[in-house]
Amino acid sequence: MSAAALEAAHAYLGEARTALAARLATRSIDQEQRAAHGFAWIATSVAALEAVSAWLAQNGENPVDALVAQLAFAETLAQMLGGLPMGQNELVRPADLGLTEAAQRLRAAVANLVEADCAPLRADLAALLAAGQWPGESFHDAELDTIRDQFRRFTDAEIVPHAHKWHLANALIPDATVAAMADLGTFGVCIPEQYGGLGLDKLVMCVITEELSRGWIGAGSLGTRSEIAGELIVLGGTEAQKAHWLPRIASGEVLPTAVFTEPDTGSDLGALQTRARLIEGQWVIDGAKTWITHASRSDLMTLLARTLPDQTGYGGLSMLLVPKPRGTEADPFPAKGLTGSEIEVLGYRGMREYALQFDGLTAPADALLGGEQGQGFKHLMRTFEGARIQTAARAVGVARRALELGLDYAQNRKQFGKAIVAFPRVADKLAMSLVDLVMARELTYAAARAKVTGKRCDIEAGMAKLFAARTAWSNADAALQIHGGNGYALEYEISRVLCDARILNIFEGAAEIQAHVIARGLLANQN
Repeated sequence: MSAAALEAAHAYLGEARTALAARLATRSIDQEQRAAHGFAWIATSVAALEAVSAWLAQNGENPVDALVAQLAFAETLAQMLGGLPMGQNELVRPADLGLTEAAQRLRAAVANLVEADCAPLRADLAALLAAGQWPGESFHDAELDTIRDQFRRFTDAEIVPHAHKWHLANALIPDATVAAMADLGTFGVCIPEQYGGLGLDKLVMCVITEELSRGWIGAGSLGTRSEIAGELIVLGGTEAQKAHWLPRIASGEVLPTAVFTEPDTGSDLGALQTRARLIEGQWVIDGAKTWITHASRSDLMTLLARTLPDQTGYGGLSMLLVPKPRGTEADPFPAKGLTGSEIEVLGYRGMREYALQFDGLTAPADALLGGEQGQGFKHLMRTFEGARIQTAARAVGVARRALELGLDYAQNRKQFGKAIVAFPRVADKLAMSLVDLVMARELTYAAARAKVTGKRCDIEAGMAKLFAARTAWSNADAALQIHGGNGYALEYEISRVLCDARILNIFEGAAEIQAHVIARGLLANQN
């Protein structure tokens, strides 16, 4: 089933690439943005089907697995033919890329899948899920499976029972919980052993992030800043910087924060304005940053600033490792030359978001990452792949928690004399949430495996984040709908999960940015 369908999907994707390339022969990709992004979504959908096919080949003993794979192919191919969602009110259809005839060929090749009645499959899958049967998730690797089990047990014991209370109070993740996460190695997963880390790879990072995020996205995201800082220093730092910072980050003694975004630049980093000048043996920093996560309680800022003011665009940017005193509730920013104000947010709590103002903040001369100016953008680009894969893993964890909450409510809520899980529209939501979850999970793992090879994988990382973020939001929305009016009440956990899920389509590169990266990268690879 999957081999023939995949071959047909790849042929359709090839025709979509050719059609887009023809349009771009006379118009810019910005002018053809909708077509380009539609192509990216087609490519991402095909990659997700590839990942599910590979997963099924490794598993398949569980009756749930075959149903998940069949529904994944049937529904995804049907969407490619009829209308593939790029957003809540944006669909890409074959005609949008001039693919009407190509779509007819695809339909003929997969008619047995897209024209079949999937209602019985969804009902069977929902019934199996309600009976406690979940899809296979073993890596067939004892170490990886043990790590998942360890972090799942930790999350169930230490995160899940408290997360909603922390969220409602807008509380920071307690220091004791941070310390317990550090003891498990959360902050040093990918840091080499010689610098005190675990020396493991991005696939392990995905598993850990996924499990912690299932409990609360704040817990899963706490390690993101350590992951970014660790990768920046491992790949670009001097030996002295590695020896000083990496062991402290790995142990949790130092909690970093990423300080990149500015109020008026967004994704346009070439327009970044924050300045750092080397004066009398120290860096003096002036400017403003925004949407800085965990800024107060952090001890180290990885800060992108313009150190070569005569160079415009990316060339004048440098990355600085700026130490700072850890703030408190009473005095969140005790460093001279640094002030901040909290940005109140719907979800994604536990670390807090801040707008920062730099007015002569100083950093030592050796704060320049790698000891060379003008390399900041290059340093940052190296981390985007890992950060986006980790964000995809966060989304997978959130998507799973949404499904768990929806399933639990559907089994316990009685209407008209029976549990609402028995009603087809509820069962359909659960079944398709599970299908999307597996597709997102396996696509994320595929991106992590690509990263492990050491090759450039910005396309795979972008696909994983694009698909997983959509899944987190759709699963949370479906689960809240299953809760009905109760889902809108703050006392129910799903209200938090919905708010947490929404941010995933925005940070670490908005969905539109991901689609642009994917389309541009795939077209370049063709050439």
